[in-house]
Parts: sequence; C-alpha cells; structure tokens
Amino acid sequence: MKAVAYYATLPISDPQSLRDITLPDPLASGRDLLVTVHAVSVNPVDTKVRLGMAPAEGEAKVLGWDAAGVVRSVGEQVSLFKPGDRVMYAGSLLRPGTNSALHLVDERLVGLAPTSIDFEAAAALPLTSITAWELLFDRLQVPEGQAAAGTLLIIGGAGGVGSMLIQLARQLTGLTIVATASRPETQQWVRALGAHHVIDHTQSLSQQLRAIGIGQVDYVASLTHTEQHLAEIVESLKPFGKLALIDDPKVLDVLALKRKSISLHWELMFTRSMFETADMIEQHRLLTRIGQLVDSGVLRSTLAQQFGAINAANLRRAHALLESGTARGKIVLSGF
Repeated sequence: MKAVAYYATLPISDPQSLRDITLPDPLASGRDLLVTVHAVSVNPVDTKVRLGMAPAEGEAKVLGWDAAGVVRSVGEQVSLFKPGDRVMYAGSLLRPGTNSALHLVDERLVGLAPTSIDFEAAAALPLTSITAWELLFDRLQVPEGQAAAGTLLIIGGAGGVGSMLIQLARQLTGLTIVATASRPETQQWVRALGAHHVIDHTQSLSQQLRAIGIGQVDYVASLTHTEQHLAEIVESLKPFGKLALIDDPKVLDVLALKRKSISLHWELMFTRSMFETADMIEQHRLLTRIGQLVDSGVLRSTLAQQFGAINAANLRRAHALLESGTARGKIVLSGF
C-alpha cells in the first residue's frame, strides 16, 4: 500500500522530512477494522511527533491522526461495524498513523461518518471534536443544556480544537463564549462559528474583558501559548474558576493558581487509547453523537483548506502551515 512516512526528525523544509513509501497491506484481527482511507486531516500533533520522536534506525514512522474512509474488513471480535461502513476516527498515538492507503484501528475509537457531508469534511472532525468535547464536558465539567451558566474564554479560538469548542459550547450549553483571534479573517471565522465576543490574544486579555463588560470568567480553555498567557489567565478567572489546557508549556507556574483556588485540567484525547481505559468505547459513542449533530445541522465541519492528494509534498505544505501558527480551521488531503 502507499503511505507517507519519515525516517529521521528533520525540518519540514527538507525534502526528506516526509517521504512517499510503499508498505505491506495490513490485516484486521481482534477488534480492529481495516479501513480504506479516503481523506485525512493534519493536526499540530503530527508536527510535534515528527520533530520529537525519531524512529528506530532504518524504520519508517507513519504520521496522521484523523481519517475518514470505508471499512474494508473486520477482525473476528468486531461487533460495532461491518465492511462497507463509512467511518471517521482519530486512532491511537501508539500505532501507525492514518497517512496510508489502508489503516488498522480499534473499533472502540471509531464512529460512523455523517451521511450529509463528504469524506473530506468528515476527516476534519474526529481529533478536534473529541478533544473539544472531553475538555468541555469531562474536564471542565460544564453541564450539557441551556441551563449551564457562566462565561468561557477560549484562547486560540480559530484553530482546529477552538473551532469545534466554540460550536459545542454555543449549541449545547448556555455559556457566554469569548474567543481570541488576532487577524480580521480569524476574528470573522470565530464569530461565524458562534462566539459571542472576540478579543485579541496579542493584547491584554483582562483589559479587553473589562472593556466588553465581562470582567472575570468562570472557565478558560487555553489551546495555545498557555505559558505566555498564564498571568492574564489567572487575572481573568474568577475565584474557584477552572483552567483547561491542551498544549505543552515548557514551564507552568501552578502556584499562581493557588490564591484564587483555580483548578487545573489537562486534556489529551489519546489518554483513553494509550492506556486502553475501561471506558475507551466512549470515543465511539462520542463520535457517533458528533456525526448525528452534523447530520441534524447543529454542528458543521471546520474544514478550511484542501491541500490535494495524500502525498509527501502536500503533507510537507500542511506541516509548514501548521508550524507557522497561522492556520485557520482544518487542513485536509484526500486520495492517493
């Protein structure tokens, strides 16, 4: 099968940083599905793994943690899916990624793709939807339903996770949503997704919140540059507020949270698959719900750019855009 992989950690400007290769076709067994991959999307985790995890000498590592496709065959223990099903998923960090023509994935991490959108739009959904859902409802423990009160500040609202988080909070809770974006096009994007207010994360967050009459917020979802924004986050949160983050700050002074008794919540959507937790099947249920919400018109895909076929050259372009920090929504590639 065709695939895209890397053999060494190299800057994305190097033509060898991602390479087109051929690998043996995998076989499904146990609870695995063998999926014919039709489309993939690219996430910051792809660039982090490429730069930070060198494969063993001479071995190829395949990236990619978002896919939409069709089930080709199933393992003997599979009960949730059958060949021919249209599916979407993000998979596991511990297994080869989705940048391959065929891909194995545990059925407990997979949902049916929405019927109202194409494979490209579906591929943009899984990783960011799971991350946003778990962050909002599991980590911050915001109750679903319009009775949910308070204000949520989303730092980095125009990125992939932010784009889904805004929609989930707006459509499934009663929270007032403040999202940060620094450019006219990204500010327009987050407003269109449902943010009640937009502020600029290159300026003082606390001052801008006061200027729009909010003062302090109940929840902060910090999706990027948490270390840089920590002082403003603490200033902007109410006493007993909640801070959730998904990025990787080199240093985080948690003592700064003590005075206000602010609670800290990490979200990593791969925790369930990495540790095969007893509730791993929740990601199947979650993605099934996301698909239903898309088909009913409550949520929309955040596909923003289509970069062409799944090959090394196009994936290098996608990695470069993500590394620039200027991406909006999701980048998708389709077909080999």
